[in-house]
This record gives sequence, structure tokens and C-alpha cells, in this order.
Amino acid sequence: MGKLKRRICPNDVTINIGKDAPVPECPIPGESWKEITHDDTGTWLAKWGDPIKSKLIKYVSLGASSSWKGQSDKEKYEKARMLKSYIGNIRAAYIKGFTSKDITKQQIAVATYFIDKLALRAGNEKDDEEADTVGCCTLKVENVTAEGHNKLKFDFLGKDSIKYENTVEVELPVYNAILKFQKDKRPGDDLFDKLDTSILNAHLKELMPNLTAKVFRTFNASFTLDDMLNKETKDGDVAQKVGVYQHANKQVAIICNHQRSVSKSYSAQISKLNEKIDELQAYLKELKIDLDRARKEKPPLKSLDRIEKKIAQTSAKIEKMQRDMHTKEDLKTVALGTSKINYLDPRISVAWCKRHEVPIEKIFSKTLLEKFAWAMDVDPDFRF
Repeated sequence: MGKLKRRICPNDVTINIGKDAPVPECPIPGESWKEITHDDTGTWLAKWGDPIKSKLIKYVSLGASSSWKGQSDKEKYEKARMLKSYIGNIRAAYIKGFTSKDITKQQIAVATYFIDKLALRAGNEKDDEEADTVGCCTLKVENVTAEGHNKLKFDFLGKDSIKYENTVEVELPVYNAILKFQKDKRPGDDLFDKLDTSILNAHLKELMPNLTAKVFRTFNASFTLDDMLNKETKDGDVAQKVGVYQHANKQVAIICNHQRSVSKSYSAQISKLNEKIDELQAYLKELKIDLDRARKEKPPLKSLDRIEKKIAQTSAKIEKMQRDMHTKEDLKTVALGTSKINYLDPRISVAWCKRHEVPIEKIFSKTLLEKFAWAMDVDPDFRF
């Protein structure tokens, strides 16, 4: 049964402004704000506690296209780029930690490996009213199954109750460590019982300034996109290049486990495309008969050049529709937007578009163009 949520009043709301800024007038006479703060470490403007879920805080933040938000985004991606200079040493450190005799250090090493290689979220403790979702640090014994030959099967609900199901081959020391962490534990026990997100992030900050688990997702997503675009983009028309971009974006979405259910209109769209392709192929067959008759000068006489032009145009339409249908099939269960909005450095996409003469509107929606206005002047030679 649902619950009735009471109205939020001014005395529930905390306002965040600069020390010298005037306090916004309370819109309800006789009421006052709960608190006025001056937190310059975040970009939120107001917050209040959810009336039903006591630990849930609601925020009002800066608009996506605001200059302050743009600066915050740029700093986020620059931090991820900085990780590229540290990642070699970080990986060497956690590989060494796989066999540490200190159980806490060993668990930190394995958790860091999962966050880096599998792009798992760190995971945070929740109250009892929230969905039973987990991240790396909150994995239960039952969420990871050792299947032999260094293969681990992960099966759990991640953020927003999106199911994460993946079987991966891992390093032998990691496989052995997982068996050790699971020994003498029940299915519902914590896999990493000596670890939580605060301990993990404190360790990461020792390896790189301000490094957190989330930076790994941004780094791996952006690095993968940049690398694939650089390797796979060939000469071709705009549609073919956009196809290369979507394929690279798909790989990032898979890494980040960004899924979606198949659209209700998917089958109808595919059927419609198939019908159009069949019609065009029948028309193309007729054109080829006309071309043969024209070459033999059989009546009714038709222009050879005109028929050849129509054949070329019809063949191009068929090829485009077949490509569109393949793309729809390829992306039907993958959500491309989440990674594009949150994890992919927009400068990679803008620079790629400039290098390969692809209109940026083919990659970014109007909303994203406004959100990433700060990235539009990037040099075409930019690489993540």
C-alpha cells in the first residue's frame, strides 16, 4: 500500500547560498527557512528530507546548461584524465595486494580490481525501506559464484534495481581470494566483511589526490570510447561514421551495465522497415529489367542515364534501411544516453566530429548541446 506524502514547507528546506548573498524571501508569510548554509563544495541550491524515507535527501541543483555546472563537469573529466597518469601504479599496487596476508588490504585490492575492470559501483549502505541493491563493497556471498577455471559469476541488483549478471574470467589470485572470503560464511553474509566505501575511498585518495571509486567508471568509459573511435573510424559517409560511434557507445554502455527493456514499438518498427525494404527491392528489380531493355533498345524506350540514377538512389535507400534495422536490433536492450550524459567526456565526441566532418547534432541532442557548451571549442586533435 502506498503512503500519503505531506507537503514540503519552508521550515523543511535548507538554502545554500554565498556568505554575502541576500537570503531569498520566504514565499509563505509567517514561515521561515529551516537553515541557511554556505557550502561551497557542492552545486546544490536547496535541500530537504523526504517525509517518508527519512534518510533520503532531495536536492535542487544548478541547471545542466549553467556555467557553474559546466565547470563542475569539466573538473570531473579532468580528474578522470588525470587517473590515466596514475592507473599503471594503481594496478600494480592492487595486483601486489591480491596475495597480502592482511585480510583488509587483500579485500581492498580485490574490490579495486572489480571497480577498475568491471566498472562496478562502490555501493553504499541503505535503510530498510530502500530496494535491496548492492555495489562492490556491499556484495553478499550469494552474489558471486566461483564456477571453476578462474571464472566468477556475478548476479545482483545494482543501482535503480538494474540487474547485473555477468560471468568473467579473473586473475588466479583474485579467484582464490574470493574463495577465501566466502569460506565459512552464509549466503547473506558480506563478501567484503572488512571493507566499506569510506575505507575504500580513503585508500584510493592515498594513491591519487581526490580519487574515488566513481572516477574509475568515468575513466574507463571515456578511455574506451576514445580508443574505439580512434581505431575503428574509417572513410565513409556520415551515416557509416555515426554507426561506428554508436557501436563504441554501446560497448561503453555494456561496460557500465546501462540496460533498458525492449521498446513496445520495436516489433512494429522492424516490421515497417522490412516492408519498405521489400517494396524497394521489388522496385529495384523492375528498374534492372528496364535497364536491360534500354540497353537493348527495346520499347518502351527510356533514358539509360535516368534509370541508372534511379537504381543508384534505390540501392542507397535499401542499404541505409538495412543499416538502420541492424542498428535498432543491436541497440534494442542498451541505453546509450546514461553514459553519454554522465561518463563520457564530451570533448572526445566533439573532437571526433570535427576530425571526421560529422555534424555534432548527429551525436548530441539539443539538451546535450546546451549542457556541454563548454566543450564545443575543443581542438580537433584532442585525445582523452
